[in-house]
Amino acid sequence: MREKSGKTLSDVQEVYSGPEGTLWELLMGEQIHAGGWKSSEELADLAGISNGQKVLDLCSALGAGLRFLVRRYGVQGFGLDGTEHMVEKARRRTEADGLSDKIEHRLGNVETIPWNDETFDVVWGEDAWCYVEDKPAMIAESARVLKPGGTIAFTDWTEGPKGLPDADGLRICTFMKFPYVESRAGWEKLLTNNGFEVQVSDDLSKGFADWVDYYIRTVGQQKTFDALRIIGWDEELFGAMAEEMRFMAAKAHDGAFGRSRLVARKR
Repeated sequence: MREKSGKTLSDVQEVYSGPEGTLWELLMGEQIHAGGWKSSEELADLAGISNGQKVLDLCSALGAGLRFLVRRYGVQGFGLDGTEHMVEKARRRTEADGLSDKIEHRLGNVETIPWNDETFDVVWGEDAWCYVEDKPAMIAESARVLKPGGTIAFTDWTEGPKGLPDADGLRICTFMKFPYVESRAGWEKLLTNNGFEVQVSDDLSKGFADWVDYYIRTVGQQKTFDALRIIGWDEELFGAMAEEMRFMAAKAHDGAFGRSRLVARKR
């Protein structure tokens, strides 16, 4: 996919400050990424995350990823997200879980990270960097704030192994409010160009297609009432969103749209 949708941070802020963000939490859980706990655990183990490390979660949303890492691995957590509504909710939920002394949440743009050079052991992301407009800037900033030998580990919604035609990509990105989606090879190139050595690069597209099917079944069967209440009982909007989800699922099953996992070390 070469064309961009024109979506920006303000579009993402609108989504996650309103009913659409609540709907994604309904479908995907508080972690808001495919695979939930198991996916996070697999990524953390591949990254070699361990007790006491300082981990920066970029596009940290509700903070569930950091709360998982603190509870499961004993890290020190730092979150950066561009939507004030999400940052405030993350702070409240972190406090409710008794973890405010172990996690700091900041409002800010991941393209200009507000921490000093060589601060973190790990930069972390889960299915969220597809929302970032200037991905090269974010990766350059990630390299800057990582210590030498530090790790960047993330999953993201990406082009599938067959490639995503521009027209299909624009349709998906417009619906999802993505500026564009990167390919797995594109992520590898960005990492290499910024002084990283790629250690893991996995295509997760087949499992991703199954997850999209699961979300469609969930909202179309078990949680229809809940979803309609979130969007103000607008059945026409509900139908239109379901159609876009079905299109996305078809592209995922076709191998055009998918999900990737990457882990790299800063040289």
